[in-house]
Amino acid sequence: MYVADSRTSTSAQGAVRPSAGRRRAALAPTVLALGTVSLVTDVSSEMVTAVLPLYLVTGLGLSPLGFGLLDGVYNGFSALVRLVGGHFADRGGGRHKWVAGLGYGISAVCKPLLLVAHALTPIGLVLAADRTGKGLRTAPRDALISLASTPETRGRAFGVHRAMDTAGALLGPLVAFLILRATVDGYDAVFTVSFCVAVLGVLVLVLFVPGGRGDADPVERPTLRAALALLRGRDLRRITVCALLLGLATVSDSFVYLLLQRRLGVPDRWFALLPLGTAAAFLLLAVPLGRLADRVGRWTVFLAGHGALLAVYALLLTSWHGTGLPYLVLALHGAFYAATDGVLMAAASDSVPERLRSSGLAVVQTGQALTRFACSLLFGAAWTVWGDRAALAGAAVALAACAAFSLTLRPKGTVPA
Repeated sequence: MYVADSRTSTSAQGAVRPSAGRRRAALAPTVLALGTVSLVTDVSSEMVTAVLPLYLVTGLGLSPLGFGLLDGVYNGFSALVRLVGGHFADRGGGRHKWVAGLGYGISAVCKPLLLVAHALTPIGLVLAADRTGKGLRTAPRDALISLASTPETRGRAFGVHRAMDTAGALLGPLVAFLILRATVDGYDAVFTVSFCVAVLGVLVLVLFVPGGRGDADPVERPTLRAALALLRGRDLRRITVCALLLGLATVSDSFVYLLLQRRLGVPDRWFALLPLGTAAAFLLLAVPLGRLADRVGRWTVFLAGHGALLAVYALLLTSWHGTGLPYLVLALHGAFYAATDGVLMAAASDSVPERLRSSGLAVVQTGQALTRFACSLLFGAAWTVWGDRAALAGAAVALAACAAFSLTLRPKGTVPA
């Protein structure tokens, strides 16, 4: 587990902060092992994600509305099963690893099914199954990270995990790009290689990730009702409400890349490289921003991340076509994820008891996933009816309003103790 120096220092306000030696102590093996699993798995999933928008819109000829529906399924369907995955992981005590493993396995099996799905309905079903796997694994995995770290270093632990996860996201589009250039049936080759890499990720989980605590009380088993009752707590309720509102104005990555391609006239063969910019910024900033969140407060960093996303919208709405535009947009996009993804889970962990850690995190994730699903549908419909610029302008106004409201809420658990 976490090895730390017992010395601490006290700030002028009386807040107890870990010493420099403690902050630099080694992370728990569980965090590093799960980071490796996520790295390998993200190489697989991001290979598909990088080519999917172009494959659906250009290859299969889907309209923006049809793509928005599928993208909403891809990013939001997991909301329907996250509570289930979190509940079963908590109920079994030591099942966090195995519930997560089931989710990774389902997603792996879905990759080769894309080879035979060539219409909206079968592709939608395959993507729904893939997101079911993601929904099952996300909360148990984040619960394992949370339980293996201390409250003072939780932001750093999530930052390290997200950095390793993003390293895979950085490699995935690059591998997809090389496959597309080297093969005739490029999309089929991408889906096949993606399946092989996903299987490797499952093997790493089974062999190297510890099984869990295994200390659940057999008399008092966690229930879904108890998980939902956590929202009665002021801090977790405020965190969840803000995650819902901000998720409702978060345009999906795929739409951001499509908008950037249209602005710059990026050739189709280079499209798969656009996610590399986001992933690179995420990789570089995840650990520093996680440590910053531990020091200055997670709420501050979380809201600043949405400020970066608002800047992305503003840049895409301007008439500027300079060579620096794609670099700035993708850097800010990566900064948004680095300041929000792991930081939100670290903030929510402070308000959830250990025996309901997986279920409690799933409550927040479920709300956020549902609103992002709604955002994909609304943005795709707005693009189809009014055009891309009008749709993006509406999203920018909504994000600014939601961020302004969130500034008024500051849960106690999201600032330094």
